[in-house]
Amino acid sequence: MRRALTGGVLLVLLLGVARFAAGHAFLDRAEPRVGSRVRTPPPQVTLWFTEQLEPAYSGLQVLNEAGRRVDRNDGGVVGDGRQLRITLEPVPAGAYRVKWRVLSVDTHITEGDFVFHVGS
Repeated sequence: MRRALTGGVLLVLLLGVARFAAGHAFLDRAEPRVGSRVRTPPPQVTLWFTEQLEPAYSGLQVLNEAGRRVDRNDGGVVGDGRQLRITLEPVPAGAYRVKWRVLSVDTHITEGDFVFHVGS
């Protein structure tokens, strides 16, 4: 009996942790891809997340190697509510850092960054 009770408690705890982790909006994929090298400058950056985002509290920016913004500051939630998109100024060859911070509709905040490169 005690073993069954312990197993039941453990199962409830595991399910609770899985439910908590599922509530966060994690980066699923990006275009340009994380760490990629593209030959021509992309006109925009699009990020896809695992959960729907709260538009008023979700955003991104793209910075050059000097830390200057190279986006048009027009980013926002698009599509099915799980995407962030921002357009870029024409950029030369180099490394670019994408920084994002999002609030999922269930109130969990996640943030991160990654680099992509333009040029051969």
